[in-house]
Amino acid sequence: MQRGMNDVERNRDGGGGKSGTPREKDQSWIPTGINKRVCSNFVQDSSSNGARCRCGGLREQHESLETGRSNECPTDAFGELEFTGAGRSHSHFLRLSCDTLPQTVYTLMTTRWGLPSPNLVVSVVGGEGHEKIKPWVRDILRKGLVRAAQSTGAWILTGGLREGVSRCVGEAVRDHRAAAPAPSQKKLIAVGLASWGLVHNRHQLVNPKGSFPARYYVQNTARDSCCLDNSCQAFLLVDDGSVSQRGAETAFRANLEDYISHQRTGIWGSGSIEIPVICMLISGDASMLQRLDASLKKATPWLVLAGSGPAADLIGELMDTFYNLGPTSPSPEGEKAEFCDRVRKRVRRYFPAEAELEELVESAMSICQNRELITVFNGAQDGSDDFDTVVLKALVRASKRVSSKASEYIDELKLAVAWNRVDIAKTELFTGNIEWRYEDLEESMTDALINNKPQFVRLFCENGLNILDYLTYERLESLYRSLSDGSLAYNLLQRRLNERQGLAGSQHIMDGPVTPALKSPQNALTAPVSAMELSLFEVSRLLWDLLGDICQPFYYGILGLDPNIPIWRALKQVNKLLLGECPYRSQRCLSPWAALFVWAVLQNRSEMAIYFWEMAGESVMSALGGCKILRELSKLESETDSKLEMKELAQTFENLAHDVFSECYENSESRSFTLLIRMSPVWGKATCLQMATAADARLFFSHDGVQSLLSQIWWGDMDRSTEVSKLILTFFLPPLLYTNLISFREQEEDVNSMAVLHGRDTDSVDGNDATVFSFADITQNEEDAEELRALKENPTGSSPATPKRPYILWRWRQFWFAPVTSFLGNVLMYFLFLCLFAYVLLVDFHPPPPAGPAPLEIILYFWVFTLVCEEIRQTFFMSSLFVLQRMRNYIEDVWNKCDLIAIGLFILAVCCRMFQQTYHFGRAVMAVDFMVFTLRLIHIFAVHKQLGPKIIIVGKMVKDVFFFLFFLAVWLMAYGVANQALLYSYDPRPDWILRRVIYRPYLYIFGQIPLHELDAVNVGEINCTDIAEEIDAGAEPCMSTYANWLVAILLVIYLLFSNIVLVNLLIAMFSYTFSKVQEHSDTYWKFQRYNLIVEYHSRPCLAPPFIIISHLHLFIKRTICRIPSVKSRHFAVELQDTKASRLNTWEGIQKENLLLAQNKQQKDSDTARLQRTSVKVDNVLRQMAEIRDHDRRLHLVETQLEYCCSTLSWMADALSHSNLIQASRPAPILKDLTPLSPR
Repeated sequence: MQRGMNDVERNRDGGGGKSGTPREKDQSWIPTGINKRVCSNFVQDSSSNGARCRCGGLREQHESLETGRSNECPTDAFGELEFTGAGRSHSHFLRLSCDTLPQTVYTLMTTRWGLPSPNLVVSVVGGEGHEKIKPWVRDILRKGLVRAAQSTGAWILTGGLREGVSRCVGEAVRDHRAAAPAPSQKKLIAVGLASWGLVHNRHQLVNPKGSFPARYYVQNTARDSCCLDNSCQAFLLVDDGSVSQRGAETAFRANLEDYISHQRTGIWGSGSIEIPVICMLISGDASMLQRLDASLKKATPWLVLAGSGPAADLIGELMDTFYNLGPTSPSPEGEKAEFCDRVRKRVRRYFPAEAELEELVESAMSICQNRELITVFNGAQDGSDDFDTVVLKALVRASKRVSSKASEYIDELKLAVAWNRVDIAKTELFTGNIEWRYEDLEESMTDALINNKPQFVRLFCENGLNILDYLTYERLESLYRSLSDGSLAYNLLQRRLNERQGLAGSQHIMDGPVTPALKSPQNALTAPVSAMELSLFEVSRLLWDLLGDICQPFYYGILGLDPNIPIWRALKQVNKLLLGECPYRSQRCLSPWAALFVWAVLQNRSEMAIYFWEMAGESVMSALGGCKILRELSKLESETDSKLEMKELAQTFENLAHDVFSECYENSESRSFTLLIRMSPVWGKATCLQMATAADARLFFSHDGVQSLLSQIWWGDMDRSTEVSKLILTFFLPPLLYTNLISFREQEEDVNSMAVLHGRDTDSVDGNDATVFSFADITQNEEDAEELRALKENPTGSSPATPKRPYILWRWRQFWFAPVTSFLGNVLMYFLFLCLFAYVLLVDFHPPPPAGPAPLEIILYFWVFTLVCEEIRQTFFMSSLFVLQRMRNYIEDVWNKCDLIAIGLFILAVCCRMFQQTYHFGRAVMAVDFMVFTLRLIHIFAVHKQLGPKIIIVGKMVKDVFFFLFFLAVWLMAYGVANQALLYSYDPRPDWILRRVIYRPYLYIFGQIPLHELDAVNVGEINCTDIAEEIDAGAEPCMSTYANWLVAILLVIYLLFSNIVLVNLLIAMFSYTFSKVQEHSDTYWKFQRYNLIVEYHSRPCLAPPFIIISHLHLFIKRTICRIPSVKSRHFAVELQDTKASRLNTWEGIQKENLLLAQNKQQKDSDTARLQRTSVKVDNVLRQMAEIRDHDRRLHLVETQLEYCCSTLSWMADALSHSNLIQASRPAPILKDLTPLSPR
């Protein structure tokens, strides 16, 4: 037995028999660890005239006639059970000895059989055999028990047979599965425990090697039978060696209930309470009293359905009789004797035929001593609506009875959390009458977080739990250690942990494939933390992998790490830190809601993540961050369902970001611009625009507010309505700058905007006119930075030393430093570059030195050199990241790859053309390179509103062409080889084979069909031969005319398939792509436009080849003068504490307005209205039932009053006719006496 237990524990991680091995092999250990019991020695039963043993078996079935006991041997019935004609999934079954350890069986059920760990166990006992079950009991089982079990995730332990109460429970479970959705079906588990010798057709289950499955025939009949009930997911067939006798499973069932009651709820036992177990007594015979007494002594609570049958009615009467006794048992001898007599009378009334009356009386007396564990429920009067609440209160009474230190409300709260019944918690516990302390809610809060119960998290935070006190960095680490081992985030964190452990040289991880602290949440919450366990450093690395380099690493500040140090050095410092006391763990989390939001998003918990988003600050940034994380996780997720859920949740967060920003933009345009470019301290100094770009949030970029900001940046200080023709004219005639041809913002506006920024620090957060940040900050170039800083220091202009730039120079800079002017200059110069390239290639491409190259070609070389310098600047001088990261970011862009190819081909062509041997090859490479440089124009035109979407459509269609070419290549190869083989029997020339097999069949598609080379009739006189030696020598082979008719047929089929089928397929693919992209073309273009604006905003104002001047200027400033770059922080501004706080408050108000509007819209929906109407109708029906009950009570009172009046009248009349007064009429008769309520 112990060996079998070890096998189960050793294979615990297998989970439900799906570890990759066959099911037979997965459960092959069962016969070696679990036994059955066989009665081998015959013990004569006097009631059968010596024909049967006391076990119920025949004499011939026993090996020995000597008096003895049953023996154990390996079980021969286990595996999966298929009910013939039932039409449902297989059930698990096991034949086991009555002495089997419950630990072995429970582990088998939860690991190998894959049954989810229960939050509650309801053991339904009583009502065995052919006893008739009352209708109201069936209603309780169907509406009360099954609903309570489904809502709590419970196991229902039944007899497992199609008789009595077990059959009623099975019918209720089947009805629930037929109507409930799939997720609700998995929460309800029915387990049948029956006596092996009582099961009908049990021989169909016997197979020493296991049955996978065993086919079990069930006869559909309305009568009760001992067949197994197909509503159970698992059967435990307990064997004590008896045949056709009941009660073999009683002792094992009690032991199993007791063992489960000491296990913990939640994932891997991570819950805060032990699994509640309650026994439900329905009817029952005299033997049930001993069963009840033994279970009560183990502190197992019982729920008794009074009125359902003898045993239940007896217990109900005993509880009602001694309800007002006060002490647990009567102390004086006289009271005890009287108490015993009352019990004896009731036992005799319910069980008159029982011979062992005194034993029953003793059991009843013992039951009364533990009556705190018993709850009586009269279903005929109370109904089934509040049955789950009754079960909850019964368990609370039991927990208070077991632990006198526990508070009744805390125990009830823990049970409600374990069952995920927030409705009970709201109506019973959080009504305002109880003052909950932080200490009372802390443990339940952890349970709710780990086991994904967001409604309880919300409830706790609204009723006394301070999240700032709750979430420390140590608790945050413990929450990450509690991740389910099947989740993607767990596996990613485990990889990072293994890397750190490997660097530390620890052998801890070599002992097993999984770190214990990560594997068991219970250990993670209680075990001492060491350097070998998960820390926030692994979380930081995972977030870095998912978010990329747009954010600085998370949690580096509390770990004492520099964000710019390499990973290997950070690993060493973290290992050294974790080996010490780790003082950061006792600190409060600076942004608790954001930390919990990231924790929930990594686990793809939608409801909890949305709640944490509602509570966290920086709503737009948080939503975009969650969208980015989920979309990156969806790329790594292998399960289709989880991938779709992540994508849907990511889209939900993008919609939330879009909606919140809409509210902000409608309230204040200037504040909303600041919101987009504000550097978030919570999200690693990233901005909303950067995060939206990384998350591919195209819907967010399509918002008018975002596009308005981009347009303002694009045009700089010029009016956004400026016509392009005026811009081009001013570009070629710069003196027009100083006319009114183009409207500019005046220089004084910058000073005024700074003054507004300084003077409105105390404005209301709701004001529409408050300017938190002047837009000039993001459009000024590097030379203006010092002047703007001076303006900020003295915004009122009181200092006479404040410089003012001359008008001519100021207007010149306003025009030439605008991104749109830089773009125009680059476009014009690029066209000039292509013209120069074409001229050199076509006209002025001289031979190798010393004859060449020509002067124009040297200018072309210098021009390309300036392009190379600009690409180097973009790669290595645009961010503060490491060199490899900068190179990776540069190469990820498609157009940067195009630039690298163009420059690489140009360098190759220049090197080759300098030598006579490779001159022509170099010229050919340069011709191809000209095509690559010309294609680069596509990216330039992406900024155009009409051409931009079309460029996206072309890019999508290129992908469709590859699929078309794949099908075409297969068909072309098939036809080309067959055609060549039929026309020429022997032609070893490789060039001609490729030409006839690939090139010519491809030209056939466009109509170039040489019939004189295909049709033997049209072939003229040619000089050819069929001799192989001459053909090898270079002679032309002759065409074969043997199967020339087949060549024509193949040509027709080939043209039919390629010109009609494949070409029309390509057209259909193009049409679908066009309609799909055209529908969202505006969204695609707005997203693509951002990257182009960022690129030209960061470029120097001079275009190649004059850009080399700007490069030299930047080199002097950065390297020699050490002047830091201001423009490198484009699209980003860091607000100070006061301004950041005011902006966060304003953003939070807009988010609240959005949520209120959405809630109002949801309440006004038809579904919500129907739901409210349904609740009102239920309340009316309940009130009508109460009114009818009051009417019956009033009628009863009136009848009794009439009876009293008549009696008094009769007494008066009788007295009048007595010796003193003679009565004149007989006594009155009581009529129409109706009961209070029908039973």
